[in-house]
Amino acid sequence: MIHLPALDLLFFAVGGGLGAAARFVVDGEIRSRHRGGFPWGTVVVNVTGSFLIGLFSTLAATLTRLAVADDVAALVQYSLMVGLCGGFTTFSTSTVESVRLAQSGRLHLALGNTLGTLVATVVAVALGIGVGTAVGSLFL
Repeated sequence: MIHLPALDLLFFAVGGGLGAAARFVVDGEIRSRHRGGFPWGTVVVNVTGSFLIGLFSTLAATLTRLAVADDVAALVQYSLMVGLCGGFTTFSTSTVESVRLAQSGRLHLALGNTLGTLVATVVAVALGIGVGTAVGSLFL
C-alpha cells in the first residue's frame, strides 16, 4: 500500500473532486450541443486530460530539477496530475460507450471511438510533455 501524508491525500481528494465536477460540466455541455451517436464529450475530456497529464508531469519534473520545495512538487503531482486529471478523465466511460455503440450495430463508430481515443490521447500526452518541456526550458 502507498503511504501518503495527510496533506498529500487532501491535495489528491480536492483535485479529484474538482476534476470530476469539471468532467461533468464539460461532458454535459458538449453532449447538449452534439446530439447524435458519437460520444464527443468523453473524447474531448480524455484528450484534454491527457494533454494536461503530460504538461503537469513535466512541470513536476521541472520543479524537482529546480529544487523547489517538495511540498510544491507534491501539490502539482497529487492535486493536479493524479487528482484533477484522474478525476477529469474517464477511460472506463469511453469503453462503455464503445461497447454500447457496437451493441447498437454502429461498429464503425465503436471502432472509431476506441482507436481514435487511444491515438488522440497518446498524441495529447506527447504534446503536453512537449509544451511542458518548452516552458520548463525557460527556467532551467
